[in-house]
Amino acid sequence: MTSVAGPGEDGGRRNVSDATGVLVLGACAAWSLITAGVRGGRPEGVLLAVLAVAAGYATGRICGALLPVAAPCAGALAGTGLTVAVPRLAPGPQIAVPLGHAGATAALLVLSTGAACCAAWAATPGRRSALGALAAGITVTAAVLGSVTGFVACAAVLLCSLAAGRVHRRGPGVAGLALGAALLTAGTWAVAGGALPGGVARFLEGPLTSHRIGLWRDALVLARRDAALGVGPGRFGDLSPTALRTLPPDGKPHSAPLQLAAEQGVVGVLLLAAAFCWVLYALWRSARPTPVALSAGAALTVLAGIASVGNALSFTAVSAGAGVLAGLATARPLTDDAPGRAGRARA
Repeated sequence: MTSVAGPGEDGGRRNVSDATGVLVLGACAAWSLITAGVRGGRPEGVLLAVLAVAAGYATGRICGALLPVAAPCAGALAGTGLTVAVPRLAPGPQIAVPLGHAGATAALLVLSTGAACCAAWAATPGRRSALGALAAGITVTAAVLGSVTGFVACAAVLLCSLAAGRVHRRGPGVAGLALGAALLTAGTWAVAGGALPGGVARFLEGPLTSHRIGLWRDALVLARRDAALGVGPGRFGDLSPTALRTLPPDGKPHSAPLQLAAEQGVVGVLLLAAAFCWVLYALWRSARPTPVALSAGAALTVLAGIASVGNALSFTAVSAGAGVLAGLATARPLTDDAPGRAGRARA
């Protein structure tokens, strides 16, 4: 059923989702400090990631309100340009593929594709095709850069965005995205715990590599050792036998949920899940057209999948980009001529 939201109802939704976001992000930062205080460790990485998401979200909200079409378009071009111009994305020793920056490259391209799709659905029909071509161009760029993961991930976002144009109720779509992220995380956990059948495990060992799976198993062992508090933020690399054999070592298990389970315990994993659910909730209650909200949600869900099998969230550019995309897709344009404002469908 289609409903038109009034200004008071719209403002109330924004207040609830914003307050929830503040509480969740604040809890993520506070818990990292608590675990570091009890177990020792280096919480700076988590704090920087939380700050990057918060700053990106605020930037996206402001830019999306002022320039609902131009801002996501500029974000897509900026993300693609950063990927092409700065392929290493971070200073310091570089880890060889597949444990290196391939995941971060794919993540930035996915976020760029999602931003281009948001711009296309927010634009007038006359400009929609050109902005859709931008999203397709970013997907092709991933292939040109040799990022197979990026190409597949960007194509998935593009297809989901096209399907979102035919969706009239965003509730089932958001629920499907949440289920997809949960299944991807559960699959990573199953691989780490050796719960998959032998044939499936051998098939996955090729693309994932035995070294990565070894890191995941070490993370699971550390998580079981202290499920309440973990071993402390940033201490995985000091305690994982597999990580210590990596040259040069990067100290990451290359899976965001497993890293938090090992370093911050069950509460850390629950807070990560809460942060993702908050973003989906904000998109569900967003005043933007349904295709915009679902396109952004698809990109962020694919990013969650990449982060579950890699260290993409360890890069500030990726964390900030995720916040920017979420902010763009939940901003309320200051102008009243944004396409689709008169008929936003919700469950």
